[in-house]
Amino acid sequence: MESVSLLGTLGAWVAAHPVLALLAAAALPLLATLVSELLPKAPALPPQESIAEAPPSVSDAEPSAAVPEPVPIPEIEREPVPIAEPQPATEAPAAPAGVPEPAPEAAPEAPPRARLRDRLKLTSDALVGRLGGVLSGRRVDAELLDELEMLLMSADLGVRSADGLLETVRSRAGGGDAEAVRELLREAILEKLRKVEPAEDAGLALHGSPHVILVLGVNGSGKTTTIGKLAARHVAEGRKVVLGAGDTFRAAAREQLQSWGERVGCEVVTGQGGGDPSAVAFDTVKAAIARGADVAIVDTAGRLQTKKPLMEELGKLVRVIGKSLDGAPHETLLVLDANTGQNAISQARLFSEVAGVSGLVLTKLDGTAKGGVIVGLADELGIPVKYVGVGEAVEDLRDFGAEEFVDALFS
Repeated sequence: MESVSLLGTLGAWVAAHPVLALLAAAALPLLATLVSELLPKAPALPPQESIAEAPPSVSDAEPSAAVPEPVPIPEIEREPVPIAEPQPATEAPAAPAGVPEPAPEAAPEAPPRARLRDRLKLTSDALVGRLGGVLSGRRVDAELLDELEMLLMSADLGVRSADGLLETVRSRAGGGDAEAVRELLREAILEKLRKVEPAEDAGLALHGSPHVILVLGVNGSGKTTTIGKLAARHVAEGRKVVLGAGDTFRAAAREQLQSWGERVGCEVVTGQGGGDPSAVAFDTVKAAIARGADVAIVDTAGRLQTKKPLMEELGKLVRVIGKSLDGAPHETLLVLDANTGQNAISQARLFSEVAGVSGLVLTKLDGTAKGGVIVGLADELGIPVKYVGVGEAVEDLRDFGAEEFVDALFS
């Protein structure tokens, strides 16, 4: 009913205003066009099959908060910082007049070298100490000579040396007192040891270029340690030293020699385990020549003097060294453990027959009462005693001096 009344009203208005109605009818298409242009258009839908494949547009995503643009920060002008020029060093203010300046601190002193008599105490007690007990308050008679003979025989002097000393006392001190006998024995032992004392200029003298030293000895005598200490002494003289690990049968001996090489700064020439010791000795001498070394020290395999094949092999080694350098080896040192007593004399005799021993090194004298064997070695073989070992430190490998040694025994 409302629509009928609306149409009737509209018709009455058109009849009453024909001109306006005509103008309104003409304006309707223009009005529709204007409205369509002003209203937003809806996007056209894509084909049905491509809707799933098309990626979502940016407009479909949830709107994100707008990120404000950064506000530029104005630069702050900084004044340059002045750099101070280096000032010349100023002298320390002088001490006030009359006040002595403090003396500079002294460098710490090295520990004093152990006295030889302290290191030979066990041997001294075994020989001289017991001698005092036998001679105390007595005069020389047959009974005293018997007791003295037993004492000398048990002091590892050797049968020959003991008999010679006893005969000296019998012939020159008959009826004398204890002090006369003691002094007579001291002079007799000193006379024997002076025969094997090296020349004053022997020491570390060189006799070749390089100076080749061959070191012999049974296992456990202190051979490798002696080599290390001897190398250290040559290095301390400013000499270049090459070591040869000729004991190819014991890995421990090679490792010990390499350790000494690192410690004193020497090159060590080694070979394969169980290899030919002569080849190592040859290579050592050649390496020393090539490197301009002053000294080459060759270790050898420890062997018992009673094993003839091993001793013959030692003779071969000496010949090979001689072929590598004319006149080599310039020194052949035999290292003897003083603890072995009279066995040391047997070792020295047999080794010298094979290798021509030129010098003896008597080790471990600080830990034995059998050091009197040095008298027997001097009396029976006459081979020079170059060094004595009285401790573990490098400086404990000492040059042998007959008077110093005897004074240490009888002090």
